[in-house]
Amino acid sequence: MYAYIIGDIKSIYDGEIILENNGIGYKIFTSQTTINEIHTYETYKIYTEYITREDGVYLYGFSTEEELEIFKKLIKVSSIGPKAGMSILSTLSVNDLKYAIHNNDIDTLTKAPGIGKKSAGRIILEIKDKIDNDYSVPSESTSSSLSQDKDFAIEALVNLGYVKNDVQKVIEKIKDDDLQLEEIIKLAMKTLENKG
Repeated sequence: MYAYIIGDIKSIYDGEIILENNGIGYKIFTSQTTINEIHTYETYKIYTEYITREDGVYLYGFSTEEELEIFKKLIKVSSIGPKAGMSILSTLSVNDLKYAIHNNDIDTLTKAPGIGKKSAGRIILEIKDKIDNDYSVPSESTSSSLSQDKDFAIEALVNLGYVKNDVQKVIEKIKDDDLQLEEIIKLAMKTLENKG
């Protein structure tokens, strides 16, 4: 019914906004991702989906067409309604969601409140082929692999005879995400030897 509405954000609440256009205030349910990108008393184009249910009519909207399109795909998945779709898009960015779906990452999808493993599996099964693979690796994955490298480095250095407590303190101070495992070990050894 409405492709988008351009107007001023009059109010921002938990999960919804009031967008004023030509003297009419539209109550639009939205995700936390969109809420994080907008400010009251500023003008925005909000891409919308008008949904009629037995208990009423509802307007859902997002700051980008991409978020709207993935919301529309999510709510077509059996047992995933607008509330669950919003929960997912409030927990994960569109990029992280695409990455999780294409990589069959059920654990990431279940971070969204109300989404269990069964629903996550259904999402992957039903919309994996319907979304593009235009995404980047989420920054969390970089942190996760860095954390794994640090664990290996601690184990290697302890095996070389260093005191575990000293090793952990040195390793935890290394913040450079671009370091490879061998570089982490060398840097830690140099620091430990200087301390000794």
